[in-house]
Amino acid sequence: MYAAERQHEILTRARANGRVEVGPLADSLGVTVETVRRDLTALERMGAVRRVHGGALPVERLALEPNLAARESRNSEQKRRIATRALEEVPTGGTMLLDAGTTMLAIAEALPADLEATVVTNSVAIASRLADHPGIELLMLGGRIRQLTGAAVGDWTESELEPLCVDVAFVGTNGLTVERGLTTPDQTEAAAKRAMVLAGRRVIALADATKVGPVHLHRFAALDELAMLITDDSLDEETAAEIVDAGVEVARV
Repeated sequence: MYAAERQHEILTRARANGRVEVGPLADSLGVTVETVRRDLTALERMGAVRRVHGGALPVERLALEPNLAARESRNSEQKRRIATRALEEVPTGGTMLLDAGTTMLAIAEALPADLEATVVTNSVAIASRLADHPGIELLMLGGRIRQLTGAAVGDWTESELEPLCVDVAFVGTNGLTVERGLTTPDQTEAAAKRAMVLAGRRVIALADATKVGPVHLHRFAALDELAMLITDDSLDEETAAEIVDAGVEVARV
C-alpha cells in the first residue's frame, strides 16, 4: 500500500469511528507505529485530522458541537456501560447533580425504582425522565435553555447552583487532558459546568474515550478537582495511568 492509499484508509477509519489510535492502526495496516505517526502528521498538515495523545481525531468532530439527537446515537453502548458503573457512586438517600448530556440521561433512565435521593439537574430531558420517579426529589435549575443541548445556562443557572452543596456531582465534558483539564466549546455551558464542579463535594466526570485528548476553547475544571473519571475500556492504559498519576481514580468499563 502506497503512503497516499494508507493515509486515505486512516482518514476513512477516523471519520467512521470518530477517532483512530496508533497501535491498532499499525497492527491492522501491517506497518510500524513510526509509519503511522508520520501518516498522522501528514494528515494533520493537510488539515484532515488533529493529533491527540495516542492517535488522532477527524477535524469534523472538532468543528461543530453536536446536538442532543446526534450525541444520543454516538457511542451509545459505551455510554450505557459508563452510566451503569456510575450507579455504584450514587448515594442512597443523598444528593446528586446530573449535568446535561446523553450519558447523564442514561443514568437517569437506569436509576432503580426504589432509590430515594435528591437530584439536581439543568437538563430538560433528565427532568422530564425523573419527574414521575417515586423516590426522587427533583430540583430543576432555571435559566436560558440552549436548544443545541437542552441545558439551562446563564446567570440564573449559576446563581441557583452557587449556594448548593451536593454529595456527588456528575459532569460531562467535550474534552479532557491532564494538562488542560476539562473543556467545552460553549462559554455559557462552561460557566454552568464550573458552577456544578464547585457545588459538588465529590466530582465525577463521565466521558467515553473519544473525549480524552481533545481540547476545546473553554476550560471549566482542572483535573485535580475530580475525584473520579468513568470512561470506557477503549481508553489506552498509558493515558489512564497519566490521569491516575494526576490524582484521579479511573474506572474503565
